[in-house]
Amino acid sequence: MKVYNSFDEFTRLPNAIVTIGTFDGVHLGHRKILSRLKETSNEEKGESVVITFWPHPRKVLQGADSFKLLLTLEEKIELIASCGVDHLLLIPFTKEFSSTTSEDFIQKILIDKIGTKKLVIGYDHKFGKNREGSFEYLKENASRIGFQVEEIPREDIEHNAISSTAIREALSQNNVSKATTLLGRPYSIKGKVVEGNKLGRELGYPTANIEVEDPEKILPADGIYTVFVKEAGKLYGGMLSLGFNPTVEGKGRSMEVHIFDFNKNIYGETVEVSFLEFLRFEAKFPDLDALIHQLKEDEKQSRAILENYNKTYHNS
Repeated sequence: MKVYNSFDEFTRLPNAIVTIGTFDGVHLGHRKILSRLKETSNEEKGESVVITFWPHPRKVLQGADSFKLLLTLEEKIELIASCGVDHLLLIPFTKEFSSTTSEDFIQKILIDKIGTKKLVIGYDHKFGKNREGSFEYLKENASRIGFQVEEIPREDIEHNAISSTAIREALSQNNVSKATTLLGRPYSIKGKVVEGNKLGRELGYPTANIEVEDPEKILPADGIYTVFVKEAGKLYGGMLSLGFNPTVEGKGRSMEVHIFDFNKNIYGETVEVSFLEFLRFEAKFPDLDALIHQLKEDEKQSRAILENYNKTYHNS
């Protein structure tokens, strides 16, 4: 897949099959659109083009702290590429660009710059200033515009109420299993392993303290989770604590993971954590013995979840 960071880098194509969207999450609904895009480009003997925006329009229009993202830019590019797309155009989104009318977007970008022959869009997709461009508008003006338009039916995208908003809500409610269902994969976060207080060693559960790679990426709500950890290309099971560890006085918010059957020094390395199941909320224990007892229960439960997950995954 060729990636373009501006209009200037893109050369007009003779037969471009195009879709537009923010694609935060590249969830199952997005994958329906990208699958149809690829299918259509094969049928039409054209080249598939995804137009997306960076930064996310809502971050520019509503303020940097208004909400967090499901994907880093690197992750978004990687996931779109995995769908077999030929070209990805990243439009730098600014307040100035947000004032582009739908008519200008159609003529100056889709027609003049891209060479669009067919546009495939998701149900109820809007574009241009004040979201004035729509499937209905494009359909009504098809003969004048000069390219075909196809809308992915609502039921194909929303059969499970799939949306980036629904995934964010699931993560904010500790419901990582629902997020997995909507994404089509476990929600994951990358981060660097940094020095912690090393209390986990004393408890018999050494942990890797993870500093999240991108602070703009949403974290699930605080709690204890069963996870996969990818380290140096290899996958391990584990359990993760996200929050303030109330049993330990004066400790700030942290993300710490105990990796099962693992004994390596990985300080300074980047690992990827995938959230499989929520185990429980954080709790303040009367003493460290009570905490150790609970950690043993968490491990037992996590190993059972991981075993079941592996069976389901390998048998599917």
